[in-house]
Amino acid sequence: MSTTKLFFAGSGGQGVILMGQMVTYAAMYEGLSTTYYPSYGPEMRGGTANCTVIVSDREVASPIVFEADCVVAMNLPSLIKFESLVKPGGTLLINSSIIDRKAERDDITVLYVPVTELAAEVGNPRGANMVMLGAAVRATNVVKQETIEKVMREKAFTGKKAVTIPANIAAFEYYKAENV
Repeated sequence: MSTTKLFFAGSGGQGVILMGQMVTYAAMYEGLSTTYYPSYGPEMRGGTANCTVIVSDREVASPIVFEADCVVAMNLPSLIKFESLVKPGGTLLINSSIIDRKAERDDITVLYVPVTELAAEVGNPRGANMVMLGAAVRATNVVKQETIEKVMREKAFTGKKAVTIPANIAAFEYYKAENV
């Protein structure tokens, strides 16, 4: 039996809620049990935003997470507040494009991902969250990469946003640890 607990955090407008939604939809497409629990401040952009996603091959009883297998910190306040949420042996992904502080723990795997620069390199400067989502999916293997791409086509980027699918897939696929 396998359960993966993820926590995405940042400020409004950085796409942390979308990252969580996409993992949740991918888990459902793969026939896994999942919960998604978003939390955000009243501000549209610039306020706090985070979400918890649990993916399991058995029923998930509660969306609450006290320890996460993987935490994504898209801004410094999120790193400061949620680094402690990573379970020992877990993974912390830090947006090193805007966070210049190192992780304080040595009992976890830390990946410093310059998402803004990588998104620009692939030609999608607004795709920083997709670069980070790619890093998180590769670090955890929580869902298949192909399933995330299916979610992009069928759920996340529909209607007028469909024109962004190729750029978002490119950003999602671009991150590899050796690129950093």
